[in-house]
Parts: sequence; structure tokens; C-alpha cells
Amino acid sequence: MFIPLYDTNRLRHIRLQYVTISLIVVNALVYLATTLGGENFTNAAVLGLGFIPSVVHDKVELSPEFVVIPESLSYLTYSFLHADIFHLGGNMLFLWVFGDNVEDALGHIRYLIFYLACAAAGAFVQGLVGWDSQVPLIGASGAIAGVVAAYLILYPRVKVWVLAFARIPLRIPAFIPLILWILFQIVMFAAGGEDQISWACHIGGIVAGAVLVLVLRSRGVPLLAGADGEPDPTPNVQQAPVPTEPGPTPETSAPPTPQWGRGAASRQD
Repeated sequence: MFIPLYDTNRLRHIRLQYVTISLIVVNALVYLATTLGGENFTNAAVLGLGFIPSVVHDKVELSPEFVVIPESLSYLTYSFLHADIFHLGGNMLFLWVFGDNVEDALGHIRYLIFYLACAAAGAFVQGLVGWDSQVPLIGASGAIAGVVAAYLILYPRVKVWVLAFARIPLRIPAFIPLILWILFQIVMFAAGGEDQISWACHIGGIVAGAVLVLVLRSRGVPLLAGADGEPDPTPNVQQAPVPTEPGPTPETSAPPTPQWGRGAASRQD
């Protein structure tokens, strides 16, 4: 539908989005490790670290050679595995464009908690929908969906550059592509979508992101920020100065100095 390229939203509360950068680096390193390890190593990593609903729900027992972590940790570890370079690149591009400002709004620690919680929520919903599924769930899409939902709530009118239909560069308010993206996930989930994509995981991440951003955002960070990423300013209406009538003075006195109303205290000529 669209590819995000860049947003015009500066950082206000942090100097560097090092959690977002670290997440991108970790995802890239895990992908390199699994790719360089060969097909057998990749399959073992997917089975051992991916989220498999039937295994987590004790419907199926995983072969002992693939058991490398407690099953409950797969709610998080699955999000650091990717099927191919396009799967990785798409998720990391979304994280790079939108994650820094969500990190800025939440703070480093709360943002990391937010990201992992959205990933876990995605796996949880996938587990509910496919309770007995033996297909491993992998990819950061659940966490990314949470980041997208949070960005939409925080900065809907910030201008973003997107590549529409992979061909047309557009600079438009963020709410246009992000709402369309979320609606697309909902429609595909309701319609059954493609089997290779976990739409349920996306829905779980979206819901978690929309709720958690309201709870975890830093004090003073507004919602629905204006086009420049700042809250819409309240119009500053100044009262025009009204001179008071000077009282009668003796003919020998100096000319009276006008007294101005309080509304002119902040007036600048």
C-alpha cells in the first residue's frame, strides 16, 4: 500500500533514539546469524525461538533438541526472527521512521517496555485465534503495529514522506497512510487474509499500542499533536489598550500621562 520514507518530526525530550537504534541492530544481527548459520540452523532457531501456539498451550511437545528457552519467553523472542531480507527490511523501515518519536514521547525505558509488550500482545492474539496451530510465528510486525498505532495517536498531523504503490512519492499528514494501514490490517484479519501473514498478530499489536501509549507517555506529552509535532496553540487574543480619561488638573500642572488597561501589559508594538 505504501512505504514510509521520512517524517518531519523532531525529537523534543531525548537526544538520541538509542533504544530504537538498538532494536534495529539486534534484529539485523539475529537475521545475519540465522542466515549465515545455514538452513538447518535457521529452522532450529525458528522452532526454538518462534512462537508456536500449540507448544505454548501444551497441545504439542517440542522435540528436546529444539528446546532452548522456556516456552513463555517465545512471546518475545519470536519478534527478533525474520523470514527473509524483505521481511526484516520492511519492519525495520517502519521502526526507523516512526519509532524514534514514540521513544521520544515515552522515554527510553518505557518505550522498551512498550515495544516488548506490543510484541507479546501480538503473539497472544495469534495464540487465541490459532490455539492449536503448529506454525511458528516470527517477525517484529506485532511490535511495529503497536508503534504505528502510538504514532497515529501522538502525531496524526505531522507530515510524512511515503512511497504510494511503491512508485509515487507523497508528503502527506501521517493520519492518512497510518489509518489506511490499520484499516487494511482489520479488513484482512476479518476476511481471513493470506495464510503467510499473521493479521491477528498485527491486530494485537495495534490494540496494545493504542492503549499503552495513553498510559506510558511522559508527563506533558500531548495527544493529537499539530502539523509540526507540537500541540495546537491556543489563540492569544490581546485586549486593545483603552486609555482612561484623565481627571481635571490645574493649568500649571504637567500634561497627564495616559493609563492603559491591563490587556496591554503584554502588548508589543
